Amino acid sequence: MNKKPLLKMCLLLFLPLSILAQKANTTLFTKADTLRGAITPERAWWNLLHYDIQVRPNLVEKTIQGAVSIRFKVLAKPKRMQIDLQQPLVIDSILYIGKTKQPLSFTREGNVAMVNMPNNLIVNMEGLVQVYYQGVPRAAIRAPWDGGISWTKDELGNPFVATSCQGLGASVWWPCKDHQYDEPENGVTISVRVPDTLMNVSNGRLINTVQHDDATKSWIWQVNEPINNYSVSMNIGKYIHMHDEYNGEAGKLSLDYYVLPQNKLGAERQFAQVKPMLECFEYWFGKYPFYKDGFKLVEVPYLGMEHQSNVAYGNKYMNGYLGRDLSGTGWGLKWDFIIVHESGHEWFGNNITSKDIADMWIHEGFTNYSETLFTQWLSGKEAGSAYNKGARKNIKNDKPILGIYNVHNTGSGDMYPKASAMLHSIRMSMNNDEKFRQLLRHLNKKFYHQIVTTPMIEKEISLYAGYSVKGIFAQYLTTTLVPSFDYKLSADGRTLSYRYSNAVNNFEMPLQVKTTNGVLVLKPKVKTWQTLRLTPSQAANLQLERLENYFYININGRKEVQIKMN
Repeated sequence: MNKKPLLKMCLLLFLPLSILAQKANTTLFTKADTLRGAITPERAWWNLLHYDIQVRPNLVEKTIQGAVSIRFKVLAKPKRMQIDLQQPLVIDSILYIGKTKQPLSFTREGNVAMVNMPNNLIVNMEGLVQVYYQGVPRAAIRAPWDGGISWTKDELGNPFVATSCQGLGASVWWPCKDHQYDEPENGVTISVRVPDTLMNVSNGRLINTVQHDDATKSWIWQVNEPINNYSVSMNIGKYIHMHDEYNGEAGKLSLDYYVLPQNKLGAERQFAQVKPMLECFEYWFGKYPFYKDGFKLVEVPYLGMEHQSNVAYGNKYMNGYLGRDLSGTGWGLKWDFIIVHESGHEWFGNNITSKDIADMWIHEGFTNYSETLFTQWLSGKEAGSAYNKGARKNIKNDKPILGIYNVHNTGSGDMYPKASAMLHSIRMSMNNDEKFRQLLRHLNKKFYHQIVTTPMIEKEISLYAGYSVKGIFAQYLTTTLVPSFDYKLSADGRTLSYRYSNAVNNFEMPLQVKTTNGVLVLKPKVKTWQTLRLTPSQAANLQLERLENYFYININGRKEVQIKMN
């Protein structure tokens, strides 16, 4: 008798809700998934300090060759070092740079190289490893969703090349420690050598260009602050440069735009939205997190991506999402989706980064909510709520938002609109916009340039909300159920009975109900009816059905019919 299925069933009885909610995900994970998604022993013993990336793409052959120097600090007794580089790229050699250059032996296991380190490494010392590599990197199939390198030409026939690798991983085009938990504390230097008729635009600030004898030029960019790997980008084209400045919370912020010359007029018109966007986001989220590295928009041959200090833009210089309003309300056509959404990631995703991609809702949910806040900034609070509600039509409730941890797995795409609806519901339950604003600013200050988890965010929101949001997080992040607010009104409209159903047991979200006598606060319990006797003014204009405009819940109510006896 095979006892393994029985053993697995017994273990399920002891799993917490957040794990049980993910049992619908029947993906079979492999050792390669663990190597990609876990903080393996070969990753844990060393801390990233700096990357120096030098690459030379061949735009005709669609190949790449380069060298990446990895500076690190020893945290514990060294083991082998895990370096990620996705096939079919090939590692030619790996050197340890000390007093002399020492070749290091390594073995390849799929997309991972396990490197045998020198014996003389001790805790707290710094080391430097140099990786030489070359080959044919993965070509993007449907960037940015199915990324890699986009080898394209612009409408004038000039090379137009860009990287996009969120989810897929930076190791698709350069060797690195490809996990979000560890960012290089001292930033990254990026040098890209291209034909001298073209320009490469990468993250941070341009610190040098080097003209070579073979009609090529190296463009050298320096990122001064920590950066997640997938944000590091290479963008090659026949660009022109436009410059501006923004007077922000931390002083003058440089604004640099790199666009194709034929799109200059469109860029001048569309990029006028950058300053209002920055003003809005600094008001709600706090100072722009990367003043040292500046803010850039760079035109790319795909829709867009949140590359830190170098936001990729491909929205065709039109409002909405390629001219469409994802909310279906009309409010989303008042602004450029890519400028607003991808720039919002500078605060949530780039400043605050999730430790595991299973928690990617922290990036996408808050950033999706930035669209609501910008709509409000332009058109008022009711417009913001209407946009947020309209975007709910994109919620599929196909599977939980949280992914499976330690295997490089993300949850449902509902991490965008549903997580945003959750945040709006929490904000409405607080009924204090200034306190909610201070919460968002607090998150960006407390976790400035840091790595976070869902429980860390939950804890901080609970402090500001004044009640535990644990049940709200469990409801919206780990189940596909939409809570129902059930109510019954007596025939005279004066007695209200109410409860939550279709919800986890600890789901507790106060509801702010507008009446002619101000706001009535209800605190429904799950499956337990509560009864409240209303004042005449409360009963006169009780707007229970309108709760759906502000909270992601279903309304299920009825009024009792008064029966007259002869």
